[in-house]
Amino acid sequence: MPYVASDHTKKYDPEALRQRIPGWGVDSDPADRPSHPRERLEPPEATGAHWTMPVQQEPTRGRERSVEHERLTPVFGTAQPLHGLSGAIRRFAYDRYSEGQTAHWLVLVAGDRVDAITEHLRSFASRRPDDPITESGVLGEVGHHPISSRFGVQRADLRHTWLDPIIVVGPWVLAGVFAVRTVAKLVGRR
Repeated sequence: MPYVASDHTKKYDPEALRQRIPGWGVDSDPADRPSHPRERLEPPEATGAHWTMPVQQEPTRGRERSVEHERLTPVFGTAQPLHGLSGAIRRFAYDRYSEGQTAHWLVLVAGDRVDAITEHLRSFASRRPDDPITESGVLGEVGHHPISSRFGVQRADLRHTWLDPIIVVGPWVLAGVFAVRTVAKLVGRR
């Protein structure tokens, strides 16, 4: 029978539902719950806890905290502190927007993209700069029938194949154009 519009405020008899639907209301009575012995409320001393609220960890630097929270959680991670321009963008997202707003997450994604770009640029100053050809996996398909494997099969990645060169190679092309123009301007000034 298909679903139809109905009055969802109608109250049902719990016993009738229990008879009609196997397992209905299994967790309504604590004695019927499989996990009930573990749910007993025990005094904190029995668990070994010596506090009702954990001791607040002291932040060494400013920590990001959403606007809807009064304070930081008692314990938080410090492995990747915010830094640079991407950190400023992320702090702005936490200071300005609630986690329930799309703008919060879009600004965080923008901060992530800025971080990725700065890390790519930083790699050029290292002894092992990023290599977009080998790191993107483009050469992985060369020996595995790259053309015939795309036709007559239901591959999930075929829908976005046309986007891959734009996403993977596009930023490198833009960086190259930017570098050539910058060098041309510097040479033109001399």
